Amino acid sequence: MAAKRAITVASGDGIGPEIMDATLAILDAAGAQLEIERIDIGEKVYEQGHTSGIANESWDSLRRTKVFLKAPITTPQGGGFKSLNVTIRKTLGLYSNVRPCISYHPYVATKHPVMDIVIIRENEEDLYAGIEHQQTDEVTQCLKIITRPGCEKIARFAFEYARAYGRKKVTCFTKDNIMKLTDGLFHKVFDEVAAEYPDIQNEHWIVDIGAAKLADTPEAFDMILMPNLYGDILSDVAAQITGSVGLGGSANIGQEYAMFEAIHGSAPRRAGQNMANPSGLLLGAVQMMVYIGQPEVAEKVHNAWLKTLEDGIHTYDLFKEGTSVEKVGTKEFAQAIIQRLGSKPQKLKEVVYNKENRKQIQGRFNPTVPAKKDLVGVDIFLHWNGVNRNPNDLGKILSGVKSGSFELVLITNRGVKVFPDGQPETFCTDHWRCRFTSKKMDQPGSYEHVLALLNQVHALGLDIIKTENLNRFDGKLAFSLGQGQ
Repeated sequence: MAAKRAITVASGDGIGPEIMDATLAILDAAGAQLEIERIDIGEKVYEQGHTSGIANESWDSLRRTKVFLKAPITTPQGGGFKSLNVTIRKTLGLYSNVRPCISYHPYVATKHPVMDIVIIRENEEDLYAGIEHQQTDEVTQCLKIITRPGCEKIARFAFEYARAYGRKKVTCFTKDNIMKLTDGLFHKVFDEVAAEYPDIQNEHWIVDIGAAKLADTPEAFDMILMPNLYGDILSDVAAQITGSVGLGGSANIGQEYAMFEAIHGSAPRRAGQNMANPSGLLLGAVQMMVYIGQPEVAEKVHNAWLKTLEDGIHTYDLFKEGTSVEKVGTKEFAQAIIQRLGSKPQKLKEVVYNKENRKQIQGRFNPTVPAKKDLVGVDIFLHWNGVNRNPNDLGKILSGVKSGSFELVLITNRGVKVFPDGQPETFCTDHWRCRFTSKKMDQPGSYEHVLALLNQVHALGLDIIKTENLNRFDGKLAFSLGQGQ
């Protein structure tokens, strides 16, 4: 018998305790070798004054076990409470989110009966870096952070996953026709990594048409790799069009740690009624069993679950006259799965976890080679409310500001060029980007030139919000042009 593997378990809020009890009962009956450490998370921990929903001492358990099976939680209403999932993902470096999205036709109603997709979502970066500022009375900003190491790790993870699970194609979704630097980097690195895996097909879609294709014809995709925000949204869409978000399980994988969960919420209105479907958490736990090196248990549980669906033993959310045979509660559904341990589905596709699945899949990244970096200008952002907010007036005020080869070449408002030669129809807020560079953006300067510009702008009584240096990396522009520039 294999040695027991320590894991940290949190039963969460709402229906969490019920579906966790059901999940652990099934795993135990299937022969899972687990040593369980329990911690509290969620609502009552928030109310004790821990704004992230987890107490300091609970981190000790996670550091010991490095594996977390987590039920849904309820975040209290009101401000000041941080997302527990984001906190855990960031703290433990869980850079990869894995969501299989599979249809179970005809036992779960769906318009897409042959759908079988795995979505890999980058989990730490993008707009979820959570760096936001209010800059003027009218304008807020959120910084979109995309890093080369982050892109490399998640891209290699996706292709390694495809090899391990026999997937034939990885599709990347980005919006790099608009966000050419950030999403452009994600796409570029995807292409570089894809070249290392000639046995696996690869393709790229712009995310809007890709999302439309996913919703309409999901069978066109095998695996989809996305940055954080698109992955968050479209993995829920994908789960729903399989027939039910409630059946979705999720893995969050890092270099050393992993967290497994259902993708649905805590459903407090259903709590304590023996109604909840434990399938999402159970399928997350199946991924956990593969991850910790007990794939035979994962296979046994997964196939018993499929056989239970096939036999028409369904909880209220899936029960349908003509398809279902018996409506059962949470505990009864768990018992039905336990009774079928060792059985295999006859109509749904049997699950087999082979030797390749057993290895812990990891992404990696190569050390970055520093580029030659030249400062060629600066964007100075202003909070300005001139008469009628006329950009020509602001341009005149700044016309004498100059240092070295850096002079005013452009003013934009919400990214659109408004000076010089702006269009009178363009609506302007109180937030202005003023670009100082040489006219051809090819003359390097120094930070002393930037400081001199800032001193001159400040002396004019203008409100400087922030600056962004404009650089060339290995001779290439490393900043976007203004719309209309």
